[in-house]
Amino acid sequence: MRGLDSGATGPGGASKAVITATAVFAALTLFASACATGGTGARDEGPAGADSVAGATTPVSTPSGRAGRVDAVELVKDDPKVSTAVKRDLKPCVADEYPVDVSYGNLTGGSADDIVVNVMTCGDAVGIGAYVYRAQDGGYRNVFKAEAPPVYAEIDRGDLVVTQQLYGKDDPVSYPSSEEVITYGWSAGRFAVQSRIHNDYSNAVGGTDSPAPDAN
Repeated sequence: MRGLDSGATGPGGASKAVITATAVFAALTLFASACATGGTGARDEGPAGADSVAGATTPVSTPSGRAGRVDAVELVKDDPKVSTAVKRDLKPCVADEYPVDVSYGNLTGGSADDIVVNVMTCGDAVGIGAYVYRAQDGGYRNVFKAEAPPVYAEIDRGDLVVTQQLYGKDDPVSYPSSEEVITYGWSAGRFAVQSRIHNDYSNAVGGTDSPAPDAN
């Protein structure tokens, strides 16, 4: 299916947001460099020993071991690993409602749940940044990031699954050529690729050159 599922997701849910021309235009500034090189964009798969996220003072666990609910917007804005472009585009859609999805679950085997944060555009919810935060030293540490839109990360049976849509040189912005679905597992203090699935989309379906249906 071309595009990300438009339904809301939680831990282990489906991919996010059907891609439309309007939404992708809103994300063009962020992924222009990825299109120019034909790459999939930047991902940080470094070790968990990254610098602490400044200002993250939310309690990292409760007696049940569940992560305390955090202010995900402040977590992202205070994170030195998040790009300036994503922080600049992280604005309320309506009143104080931000386009941010937050999932809690066990990805890294810690004593408290890890936090997956997806930052999106307003309206059609195109993912422009995906991050994983691990409870550590009384705060949260960024242990994963992906910032090449359209991108979306989710928790699936204890693994991190990242969906990245890709554009060829001549692709219209509303129809990417393909997607990669990458599954990461936590190993030796970092996320490591466990599987990678590449799906090529049909140019004959949904494109501007598709013939109109026969009225008869």
